[in-house]
Amino acid sequence: MTMKQKLQAGETVYGQMILDLFTPGVAPILHHAGLDFVIYDMEHGRCGYELLSQMVTSCRGTRLTPIARVPDVYAYPVARLLDIGAKGVMIPRLETPEQMQDAVAQLKYPPRGKRGVALGLAHDDYHAQGAPYFEKANDETVVIAIIETPKALENLDAIVATPGLDIAWMGHFDLTVSLGIPAQFDHPVFLQAMDSLVAACRKHGIAAGFLPANADDMRHWLAKGFRAISLGSDVGVYSRGISEFRKAAN
Repeated sequence: MTMKQKLQAGETVYGQMILDLFTPGVAPILHHAGLDFVIYDMEHGRCGYELLSQMVTSCRGTRLTPIARVPDVYAYPVARLLDIGAKGVMIPRLETPEQMQDAVAQLKYPPRGKRGVALGLAHDDYHAQGAPYFEKANDETVVIAIIETPKALENLDAIVATPGLDIAWMGHFDLTVSLGIPAQFDHPVFLQAMDSLVAACRKHGIAAGFLPANADDMRHWLAKGFRAISLGSDVGVYSRGISEFRKAAN
């Protein structure tokens, strides 16, 4: 099953955030590791349109759903990321239901949205199809909102209730910094925000997403109800792995 199908079936999906190692070998590595998705970071990483296109192409032939994390909801014509082959978009700093509704509309074809039509490109495998394609594309596109500000928490229920949203993702560093408790992930205010996110997602039938620091952290938040998990980031996993390898030589 695809990432979207697993989410709709109530299953948990696993992926990884790519911040710097933008190489075509990463996709098959993640595929063989059993992952479901990969997020290419265009907000903090060095990935632009051209590089994203190459990375998305490298996902062909794998089970991975390639997702683009944009710098901001207003930074790009986000539907263009879908046209070049991404199967989903992660949007940071969404704070109101109106922003969420507009983001979904940009990523869905009419009548569910306002995405422009250009067929016979990467998104439809260079093969223009008939009318059924549009609904199929709407159904398969993954939409992720990052919840990372106090205002987003205030509007959490209304944001999560937006039709077309698939995952509400906790942006833990940004949220704690904006709350004045930077990186205090055991702070009661942060823990309450995590619980609130899971509760809102359960209420509206979507998944809560998170990037845990390590395997123990992952198991904890899985038990709490998170269903979309990034197994760290490329930089974090590589750095930790090579450090542990080196320490074993002593």
